[in-house]
Amino acid sequence: MISTQEIISYLAATLTTTSFLPQAILTIKTKDTEGLSLGMYGMFTLGVLCWLIYGIHIADEAIIVANAITLILAGTILSYKIYNTLIRKKD
Repeated sequence: MISTQEIISYLAATLTTTSFLPQAILTIKTKDTEGLSLGMYGMFTLGVLCWLIYGIHIADEAIIVANAITLILAGTILSYKIYNTLIRKKD
């Protein structure tokens, strides 16, 4: 039987990952990162990576799955932001 703690962890993981999807989808569709902070996305992506490592360390499936998905999305957005920043510097 699933515990209340597990239910809360899966609910939290689902809500936080799902809340990130609209920004990720919009950025991937438009490739527009003008309004996004490079520093914020860099720190956010690093933080998500740390949560993923922590989840692996304690073997918490909810933390692992949520942060693996978010890391892929945040990493994609960060890549677009870095690329767009470098392209702007060349112009």
